[in-house]
Amino acid sequence: MGRQRRTLDKRFERLQLWLPEVAGIADCDITPASADASFRRYFRIRFDGQSRIVMDAPPAQEDCHPFVQISALLSDIGLHVPEVLVEDLEQGFLLLTDLGERMYLDELNGRSVGALYGDAMQALLRLQAYGPAPLPAYDQDLLWREMELFREWYLGRHLGLALTPDQQAIIDQVFHFLSESALQQPRVIVHRDYHSRNLMVSDPNPGILDFQDAVMGPVSYDLVSLLRDCYIAWPQQQVQHWLQDYHRQLLDRQIIDGVSLAEFQRWFDLMGIQRHLKASGIFARLNYRDGKPGYLADIPRTLAYVLDVGQGYPELQDFIRLLGEYEVMFASRSL
Repeated sequence: MGRQRRTLDKRFERLQLWLPEVAGIADCDITPASADASFRRYFRIRFDGQSRIVMDAPPAQEDCHPFVQISALLSDIGLHVPEVLVEDLEQGFLLLTDLGERMYLDELNGRSVGALYGDAMQALLRLQAYGPAPLPAYDQDLLWREMELFREWYLGRHLGLALTPDQQAIIDQVFHFLSESALQQPRVIVHRDYHSRNLMVSDPNPGILDFQDAVMGPVSYDLVSLLRDCYIAWPQQQVQHWLQDYHRQLLDRQIIDGVSLAEFQRWFDLMGIQRHLKASGIFARLNYRDGKPGYLADIPRTLAYVLDVGQGYPELQDFIRLLGEYEVMFASRSL
């Protein structure tokens, strides 16, 4: 970690030189804005009564090209995303417009959630109605690689389990079942992290962040990210109401055709299990590989979705029983 800190400090020194030399901003106040679950960092720059964001994305670990391209795409669609004002892809610095400091996660409560989620779902419908875009495919290989994070980093590294051949076979069967369900769905633009930490309360609302990993993929994916958020949970009755209303609007806008509510519910549930297995693995990896232990506290909520939803699907019962054997470990080692 010491070497990593020295590298980051050198990049910050380089950023301080870059601002006046390339971005034309001198005599500014620089403060950390946020850091995400990657090597990217963000700084808020205040000068002359204005505010901007600088993304620091080390080129050895991060590629800024997708962010620049997808920012332009989402802006053309009419979504509120940061505008790229100055780009330096070689050094990995971007100067962006500032969408503010009011993260959805901090603003959500029983009184605000209806309006905030209403805005978020309308923006998502606009995104999904756009049609095909020149983005990577959310294919079987990617779906499988994501779920392998759960096996490798959560079961293997975090819980220290040595799975038997029979247990490995159960997990393989479930991964195949979940990926097949995802691949059956209509393809739309998928943000891939459409949740309360990447949505900002802004005007127009919402401001949308962290979209650089967008793909063409399953229609239910981003809705699961929003409604079964790894960072905040809502009563099942309320989630069901949002789901039914969203399904109706998908049909009205002809984003899907001839898909019953029951079929959409199944897609949504199974997509959620795929996503939450992936997320649990990522949270464990952030702790052990990247030295970010704070995400471990989100694993119990994330795995609770898997256990609760999985009970309703006969194809998942062996897997749910397997997870149930380790439920005490989930509670004790995830905090």
